[in-house]
Amino acid sequence: MNSRQIFEQIRQKQSFLCIGLDSDINKIPQHLLNHKNSLFEFNRQIIDAAAKYCVSCKPNIAFYEACGEDGLRQLAMTVEYLKINYPEIFLIADAKRGDTGNTSQMYARAFFETMPFDALTLSPYMGEDTAKPFFSFADKWIVLLALTSNESAKDFQLIKTENGRMIYEEVIERSKNWGNADNTMYVVGATKAEMLASVRKIIPQHFLLIPGVGAQGGSLADVAEYGMNDICGLLVNSSRAIIFAGNDKNFATAAAAAAKALQREMAKLLAEKRII
Repeated sequence: MNSRQIFEQIRQKQSFLCIGLDSDINKIPQHLLNHKNSLFEFNRQIIDAAAKYCVSCKPNIAFYEACGEDGLRQLAMTVEYLKINYPEIFLIADAKRGDTGNTSQMYARAFFETMPFDALTLSPYMGEDTAKPFFSFADKWIVLLALTSNESAKDFQLIKTENGRMIYEEVIERSKNWGNADNTMYVVGATKAEMLASVRKIIPQHFLLIPGVGAQGGSLADVAEYGMNDICGLLVNSSRAIIFAGNDKNFATAAAAAAKALQREMAKLLAEKRII
């Protein structure tokens, strides 16, 4: 799937929503805990209810790894379900990997072969050789951490270098040619929306994965103002605000309502920018 194909989904659904499947076993509705595959069943109902409002799904791998072998089995079930029933949905593994040599090659195989994700989040801070093995897989995407939405991002990412750029800007500048705009995205937090302008000066055509809208308080309007390009160029993630919008037997209906509300706001913003 290239950037134009992602944009076609954005255009058709009038949405640039990514739903984060941060499926915490301690937060899913109690009645699902008696189900043999409780995490998968939670995901399946969320996906079926909200798929028409999103263009991407992003399981956070930690919530499955924490449940051991059974959690990883249900993650694989979720990936298979999406690939069979919603093949148009861009599927991101939020794993934040990053290591050297053979280790990176094994991570790439795990997320691009064993479980056929479309994209993987990756930390770029060990340099180019840690990313190269991932780029050897055709039609797969790397999502590099640039400017994250957590409070402590300032500890390192906002430090100014000798040339006046902040470290996150250096990361983007130095890594933008590792791949291209059809296989590389960058994470830029919605809580740092005004900094999207500086990001766009460096990478005007790349897609950006934007966390922090919803539970973390980021502004969707600000993200669109500073971050959109002529093919939208954004995937805005919302996790808890959607998947835990309800906590009873109608949880999937509540999730769909939350996703629909975001989709409607996104459609309006896309129209205002004359993208659709």
